[in-house]
Amino acid sequence: MILKAGDKLPGSELFHLDQKDDVKKIDILDLCKNNKSIILGMPGAFTKTCSTLHLPGYIKNYELALKKGISKIICISVNDPNVMKAWGEKQNVGSKILMVGDPFLKFTKAIGAEVDKSEKGLGIRSTRYTMLVENGDVKKIEEEKETATCELSAAESFLNAI
Repeated sequence: MILKAGDKLPGSELFHLDQKDDVKKIDILDLCKNNKSIILGMPGAFTKTCSTLHLPGYIKNYELALKKGISKIICISVNDPNVMKAWGEKQNVGSKILMVGDPFLKFTKAIGAEVDKSEKGLGIRSTRYTMLVENGDVKKIEEEKETATCELSAAESFLNAI
């Protein structure tokens, strides 16, 4: 990953479905403006580690995140917004986590988080990471060395470290 603590978050368009299931574009900078956010970078919706550890950990520890001053948790994966909404519904994220897609990998590539998983039939994906952003400034990033691992980026360890 080329992005590091102390950097400004790069602007990039992401996609989500609103409550009417209309596709909406939103810039990551707008999502992180005037607040303290956590960004969860996931290799793929419905994948094993993402669905059993990374995302559920932040759902379970949502109250702890609020106590740490977090006002928004954003989950980004290289999937389309329809898949992200379906995954969020399956995981019961409710209003706790905003599920957004980066289907063209613009944000993922802008921060240097792309990883080639073609040998496993997955194509180009994102590394697994968790990032703390305050008003567009990156304060902390924990990136896993392997996408199947969720230790540094896990809710319990990340939230306890901030």
